[in-house]
Amino acid sequence: MACVPSAEDGWVGPARSSSARVTVGEIGVRFGSEPFRPDSIGAQTRRPPPVLGQGLENVSKGFLKNLIANSTTIRIIPTSLFVFSYYLTIGLLLAVVPGFVHLHLGLSPLWAGVAISSQYLATLVSRPKVGRMTDVLGPRATVLVGQVVGLLSGLCLIAAASLQSKTIACFVVVLISRLILGCGESCVATGATTWGLGRVASEYAAQVISWSGIASYGAMAAGAPLGIWLETKYGLWSIGAAASGISLLSLALALPLAGVPTVRGAHLAFSSVLARVFLHGLGLSLGTVGFAAIASFTGLYYASRHWTDPALALILFGSGFIVTRLLFAGTINRWDGFRVAMVSFMVESGGLFILWSATAHDVALAGATLSGCGFALVFPALGVEALKTVSDQNHGAALGVYTAFLDLAMGITGPIAGFIIGQFGYSAIFLYGSGAAAGAFVLTLLLYYLVREPNARLSRKTLEPLETGEPS
Repeated sequence: MACVPSAEDGWVGPARSSSARVTVGEIGVRFGSEPFRPDSIGAQTRRPPPVLGQGLENVSKGFLKNLIANSTTIRIIPTSLFVFSYYLTIGLLLAVVPGFVHLHLGLSPLWAGVAISSQYLATLVSRPKVGRMTDVLGPRATVLVGQVVGLLSGLCLIAAASLQSKTIACFVVVLISRLILGCGESCVATGATTWGLGRVASEYAAQVISWSGIASYGAMAAGAPLGIWLETKYGLWSIGAAASGISLLSLALALPLAGVPTVRGAHLAFSSVLARVFLHGLGLSLGTVGFAAIASFTGLYYASRHWTDPALALILFGSGFIVTRLLFAGTINRWDGFRVAMVSFMVESGGLFILWSATAHDVALAGATLSGCGFALVFPALGVEALKTVSDQNHGAALGVYTAFLDLAMGITGPIAGFIIGQFGYSAIFLYGSGAAAGAFVLTLLLYYLVREPNARLSRKTLEPLETGEPS
């Protein structure tokens, strides 16, 4: 029986109709005490009064039990932990692979870039297929597959460490490990988010997506320095061992957790899902350009300005991102996803513009912080609206296609940024990101009009007959 929060009483229990209300007697039953009846006030009772200590103990136990069961955040956190653990393994390799390929194997920076990009390519290609697998097999099964794939990636990395004397063979195994890791990322990210959506009511979709984002970005931020330390102290094999251990632990935690029922119904073709979420995904891609620029080129930008400590800018960007998600994720339900996205794009564009025009280190730090605050709610705000364009049985496919636009932006920003930097210098990349965020604002404004306008071509009234197979 589905467990969803009730809008009226906050109770997470067996699903009830929206018109159902909690009776006074139910309150007593839920907390393990005698149901309260108003007509019994002042009446004599023949039962002896309960022992004070025993009564308080029963009430406190019942209260804590129901508090844990009813907390939406507690129901979201387990699936977010699976996202955190997998992205922690990605973070372990984030700063290690380029140096290993270029310095240890002696290959050119081009091949180091190929090794890095291969993971994004595998993720991009596998997202739509994984989304459909989530809808058909269920999110729990998809997450378990992803964790097993992550384990295989770690084992391949251990094998690569033993082949360092054979350059080509070692590089090929590293490449295979990266490709496997990218496929597993699709499984865990899409599956865990959809799993979380199934554990709560639909109005909490923004919180689920927000927690998944906090888990992924926080894990990569924590994994990068840890990976550098492990590789420096013990070598590449230690990172493979750590990735394998994390995957095993995550798998052990996922197995006892109950899955959610798969929603039966007609599944949309990939082309139909893509058409529905294309504009949402395009807005996400434009908004991600600034993040990719800051993550990849802040160090070189600082060096060109003869500033020190570029890590501080990245820390402030990440701090602004996490704090904004924690404090303002609820605004998506209150204000509408499109409106929150438009405000976010304006803030992000302003922060990137400040970063481009900064003549002092402190001003650049302020720009990086503002950019992180702006980018924080872009993914969940547009993601919630993207999920509204399809029925429940197509949520996995829609989420997979939508997220693929983020992978696309991360993949193509590097080459475009390299061309811009070669022509106009390092600071120009942030002006490019600012312009992309401004373009995303205009696109979201257009999308808001199309979806909210009753006679618009992309309105929900138009989409629903297409989804059920009825003539439009």
